[in-house]
Amino acid sequence: MANADEFEALYEKHRRTLERFVRFRMRKCDADDVVQETAAAAFSKFAELRDKDAFLPWLLSIARNKCRDAYRSNARTQTVALDEDGAYTMPEATSAAAAVRDVLSMMRESDREVLTMAYLDGMALDGIAKALSIPLGTVKSRLHSARERFRKSYAELYHLPKNTKNEVDEMKKHTILPDIMPEYKITRSEAEPFSVVCEELPGWMIIPREGERLMWGLYDSPSGHRTEWTESEVVGKASIHGVDGVEIRAVQYDAENYYRTGSIAECERRFIAQVTDTHCRFLAESHVDGGVRRCYTFLDGDDSEFIKNWGFGPDNRGFETHLSGKGLVTRDGGAVTCIGAGETVDIVGRYSVEIAGKVYDTVCMTDVGCFSDSVVSEQFIDKNGRTVLWRRFNRDDWAYKRYGRRWTEMLPENERLTVNGEVFVHWYDCISDYIL
Repeated sequence: MANADEFEALYEKHRRTLERFVRFRMRKCDADDVVQETAAAAFSKFAELRDKDAFLPWLLSIARNKCRDAYRSNARTQTVALDEDGAYTMPEATSAAAAVRDVLSMMRESDREVLTMAYLDGMALDGIAKALSIPLGTVKSRLHSARERFRKSYAELYHLPKNTKNEVDEMKKHTILPDIMPEYKITRSEAEPFSVVCEELPGWMIIPREGERLMWGLYDSPSGHRTEWTESEVVGKASIHGVDGVEIRAVQYDAENYYRTGSIAECERRFIAQVTDTHCRFLAESHVDGGVRRCYTFLDGDDSEFIKNWGFGPDNRGFETHLSGKGLVTRDGGAVTCIGAGETVDIVGRYSVEIAGKVYDTVCMTDVGCFSDSVVSEQFIDKNGRTVLWRRFNRDDWAYKRYGRRWTEMLPENERLTVNGEVFVHWYDCISDYIL
């Protein structure tokens, strides 16, 4: 009975994660059955699980096998619809996501596996290599071939021209990020803040190292709706002005156009960035504006677009990677005190963050004025050096000319901070697939 109670508690804690995991692989009519089969199989084998802390990966491994079984079963029983003259007719997909699932379900298992891991699970290439026990080079080769076969099958099944632009992008857009921000709870801890090494690129949360990839989304407050999301990946080594780093491709979807460039629906940026033993920084940024690719680098000068948007620290040294409290910023409830003027980043305390069914032990890094002197952010970082939750606050008069109202008027119920006596209002949150 004790085992049953323990299983029920663990299963309920991770049930939503399991459902997301399965539903991104199966049609809904099949997904519900697979979830039930997974739960039943996990319960029957629960006594064999020695490390209960490994419950979630163990549960998902069972779900993965059940998905494969369902694919095989569907492939054996699938009927082909023919019209009057004997031509094959593909039923119209109800959505891009459904079309993706249709095509994936008809691909061979090895292709489906690597595509699902890369695009639906958002796994880094080295993570896929470890999961499949194959060399990194084999992963890259297999993924390239699988993408080509997916593109061809997608075009043929839905009668698209052979040169239709990037059909595989439909799969990329099938993000695992939720449409609505998961509920979260932040609790101040009496324990001392820990020191941590955080190598994430400021504002983009990806680590500039080969094999890294990440999805993150912005969520409006108080509605909780996702307003945009970004898929980023390190695509290879790069060098600019003799300084070595990596190239990052970042595609933003559904971004507000007032501070983006190009299409609102989809906007691509390319970065060259670098992480050292002590700092993480941007070296270059490029995007297309008016049909012209604009390129900016760290040598452009103090008044350049690069320094205004991507530079930080003396001589663009970047953000420190080894974080610990310095006493430059302190917090007492909603009152923040910043010592000195200008850009200031510091650890202000230790916090427990409960989000998406998990609890994280974090330190809160507060950024005053780095992005703008009218913006303050809170970044909750766990002991792995990864961001669990990022929150933005606007000074009450931020962008007043654009909106014509103060933020205390527009968002009267939102949380407020006072920073050296000035009022800042919570605007939106950011999470990545790291926590999902």
